[in-house]
Amino acid sequence: MITKPTTSERVVAWVIILLVLAFFMLPFVWMILGSLKARGEFFIQPTVWWPEEFVWSNFPDALEQGALGGLIDSLIIATSSMIISVGLGAPAAYAIARFQLGRQHLSFWILSIRMFPPIATILPLFVIYRYLGLVDTHLGLIIAYTVFNLPFAIWILMSFVQELPLEIEEAAKVDGATPFQIFRLIVVPLVAPGLIVSALFTFIFAWNDFAYAIIFSGSNVEPLPVVIAQFAGGHEILWGPISASAVIAVLPVVVMAFFLQRYLARGLTMGAVK
Repeated sequence: MITKPTTSERVVAWVIILLVLAFFMLPFVWMILGSLKARGEFFIQPTVWWPEEFVWSNFPDALEQGALGGLIDSLIIATSSMIISVGLGAPAAYAIARFQLGRQHLSFWILSIRMFPPIATILPLFVIYRYLGLVDTHLGLIIAYTVFNLPFAIWILMSFVQELPLEIEEAAKVDGATPFQIFRLIVVPLVAPGLIVSALFTFIFAWNDFAYAIIFSGSNVEPLPVVIAQFAGGHEILWGPISASAVIAVLPVVVMAFFLQRYLARGLTMGAVK
């Protein structure tokens, strides 16, 4: 029997939640405040937490020094990888889940691709990319991210497809629907939350990556994580533009997660209750 928590228990629970939230939010708060500090305030002892005056020039300075181009490159790469991964992952997940394509061997092989650490594949990929002329191109990074995002999307969408009642598809077959019509008109609308979750996670993975971005980028393509790293030079570290660029980098993901948070929670808890 579940008893209702007392007032004291609720207070303790809220205190714990607020302490944990404050602990995890502290780096973000420090980053935001750092983006509004003057250059000299980063080197004052004791440490200045709250700026004496908000300096908004760090944001235009960061954009002029490469953050704008990096933002555009990251949006192109992450969005393209997201679309390809979800677009290919949905039919693949449906085929594996419903038609037992490849049985367990294919699904395990797909998952094993996601297990590879990026550093183990960078060298062979770089050799292949240099031969094919894909180094320092959007297409090269899109392919690299899609190779690792696609297995993740397939596994998430497989779980959503397996949770659908098979009777719905059988009824559609009785009415004369083809497998493609069943997939397009019935399965895709019903697994829409899974598509959104897959899209969000694959976008975040491609957006946040630094290992592939630093190796396969150059003068033509510079994703935002690479641009941020370049603000730390050998003679000077531009803390203001670094903090401003970090805020710019976080905003798109935060906005997406805010509007899609209910689907995000659905994806994190899928399979917990059968």
